[in-house]
Amino acid sequence: MIAVQFAVVLLAIFLGARLGGIAIGFAGGLGVLVLALLGLKPGEMPLDVVSIIMSVIAAIAAMQVAGGMDYLVDLADRILRKNPKYLTFLAPVITYLMTLMAGTGHTAFSTMPVITEVAKENNIRPSRPLSVAVVASQIAITASPISAAVVFFSSTLEKKGIDYLSLLAVAIPSTFLACMATAAIMMAFDKIRGNTELSTHPEYQKRLAAGTVVVKGRQERVIEPKAKMSVLIFLIGLLAVMGYATAISKNVHLISDPVMTRDQAIIAFMLSTAALIVLVCKAPTEKVLSASTFKSGMSASICVLGVAWMGTTFVSAHEKEIMSFSGDLLKNQPWLLAVVLVFASALLYSQAATTKALMPTALAIGVAPFAAVAAFPAVSALFILPTYPTLLAAVQMDDTGTTQIGKAVFNHPFIVPGLINIAIAVGLGFVFGSLIL
Repeated sequence: MIAVQFAVVLLAIFLGARLGGIAIGFAGGLGVLVLALLGLKPGEMPLDVVSIIMSVIAAIAAMQVAGGMDYLVDLADRILRKNPKYLTFLAPVITYLMTLMAGTGHTAFSTMPVITEVAKENNIRPSRPLSVAVVASQIAITASPISAAVVFFSSTLEKKGIDYLSLLAVAIPSTFLACMATAAIMMAFDKIRGNTELSTHPEYQKRLAAGTVVVKGRQERVIEPKAKMSVLIFLIGLLAVMGYATAISKNVHLISDPVMTRDQAIIAFMLSTAALIVLVCKAPTEKVLSASTFKSGMSASICVLGVAWMGTTFVSAHEKEIMSFSGDLLKNQPWLLAVVLVFASALLYSQAATTKALMPTALAIGVAPFAAVAAFPAVSALFILPTYPTLLAAVQMDDTGTTQIGKAVFNHPFIVPGLINIAIAVGLGFVFGSLIL
């Protein structure tokens, strides 16, 4: 029976991936219904994770309406244009930092056109900076102080003696250095391969001859008067979340009897941040609902709700079988947890969903907390299947044709830098974990 139930999970995931977008969440809900009809008791709904995502997205959307995102993109534009020869390094730095600050990789959408245009203007194939930038935006989720994956995982780890600040102290340097190492490796690979100039690419030559490629140059943006203020308010909210989450940690214990849990605090702080941005910056609330970050964030919430609920339903129902099958193996070879997380995240389509579905079980079957922290970046393998929104957006925005998905599905420019990035991040996680935890 377990094989039939697992087949239902896989079919629901593949159906969602085929339909794309928010339908992944719809398919997850369908999977829960079918599993229930097969006799499984539905698992715990991931309402805590979804609530965190929604509150963070509300604050980001308010900042976008106030002009904050335009200000950040314009800043990124100026940085990249001043240093075009370092584009492959700077592009992932920018997408990593924006995700780290915002708690969602969907902020990468706004920087992709800039990366593409700077590459075209400097005879660089956009596929390389775009691929490492997209991967960086995904792995940075596991280092963001306000991402749902980090907040949920830190709450789980506290029961094992590892606090919120310790998790970030390992996750931030290991993932950031991995992004930089990946960029260096991919640049070295390009030099060895040769003929990496945009002008030598056959597809680009074909499109250029057909007149379908346009070099737009720097786009002048109208920055709202309160744009900088909205970014400042958001950063203050971020620091408030980090401060409170650290203060209530067991190892710090500055607040002995907290009135709010970490989840409640991040939701309250982020909604308050949105309220302050609307009040101080006079951002029109009716525009928040139509903001691109709001739409993509709410879509992500539905996806996490359906997929994580389905994953938790299956895993919790068969936790004993999973423990007996893989408990000793993972305890003796803890690095294998990273391999499991890579495959799971490729199917579950979300760092938060993968963390919610698998990390508590991994710790329950005996995986050392230290090893779980080191393997945490592996929940970011959303690039395996070329169906994730930021990945598809990169393909669509590169009008030169250098960023393409091959007929074999898996032969796309994101998979190699993505796997290299995760491998290095996990390795560094073990190194930093041994020093910090």
